[in-house]
Amino acid sequence: MHEAMLYDKLSGGKARCRLCAHGCLIDPGKRGNCQVRENQDGTLYSLVYGKTISGNVDPIEKKPLFHFLPGTTSYSIATIGCNFQCAFCQNWDISQYTREGGKNIPGGGPGGSEVSPRQIVEAAKRAGCASISYTYTEPTIFFEYAYDCMKLAHEAGLKNVFVTNGYESADCVAACQGLLDAANVDLKAMSEGFYRRECKASLQPVLDTLKRMHQAGIWLEVTTLLIPGKNDAPLELGNLARFIARELSTEVPWHLSAYTPRYKYAEEGGPGRTPVATLEMAMGIGLQAGLAYVYPGNVLGHEDESTKCPGCGEKVVKRRGYAVGGHTLKHGLCPSCAKPIAGVWQ
Repeated sequence: MHEAMLYDKLSGGKARCRLCAHGCLIDPGKRGNCQVRENQDGTLYSLVYGKTISGNVDPIEKKPLFHFLPGTTSYSIATIGCNFQCAFCQNWDISQYTREGGKNIPGGGPGGSEVSPRQIVEAAKRAGCASISYTYTEPTIFFEYAYDCMKLAHEAGLKNVFVTNGYESADCVAACQGLLDAANVDLKAMSEGFYRRECKASLQPVLDTLKRMHQAGIWLEVTTLLIPGKNDAPLELGNLARFIARELSTEVPWHLSAYTPRYKYAEEGGPGRTPVATLEMAMGIGLQAGLAYVYPGNVLGHEDESTKCPGCGEKVVKRRGYAVGGHTLKHGLCPSCAKPIAGVWQ
């Protein structure tokens, strides 16, 4: 076990976690909402430090990040646990591990394998990766582990990526500054009711994190998983797109991903797969709101997977699924009209 970061010791042996927006007040012997931070005699510990449940080499496009080192690979790691309880979770078997009857984490076993931050960085270098991604489950809940990895990654010339639900506290975002190079944040809906019912969380902290990350200079892309009948109403999508355009930037890419039934939504009578027509409707709303880059996700071969210059329409990054056929950007400029294309290209 590893002592937690970002918490306060309080009277009576209690601890206040300041890592995410839940701000859990944890009694001695109890765990926070994420189920992987435990108060032991007034000291808060991470139960998942160094315990990877998954480690893979992924295309950076899988995160998805389309304007951040396209065509490179990212060494992707996760531990068990999550501070959300999404009924539609795509990786529920590891994110909801403790809630679904998994055994206690200390001692390894099915809870993860012991891998040090230095070993993570060495594995990423051996695999020829350009970055390390903290992903699959919510990276905030294994922040101490990610933090130590991020420091070593920068020393080794690697960049760092969060794929996150955006529930970081202001203190957490501040701790990331200078270490975290890019983030794809799930903005799951533009509805407080959706967040409370489906995620056991709240909307405003996610909006606050998006603004803080953008202001901190972290390269930002946003993903919305469109679930039929849950978060795909045109009015709500319009509000979401306008938030990105007005509160962040029209140059922040918006990924609209097709949903496939998972976890509790996979039960009979749950929402089905997202129709392509719904994705295209949402893409149109994003473009109408002024967003320069709107992408469909989980629809292999769609014409709009590629990045086009918003000035002249030239394809500057050609994609099919996670495969990049090459890009013609030089110093971030369109080769046809010299318009700057927002992103991190090298």
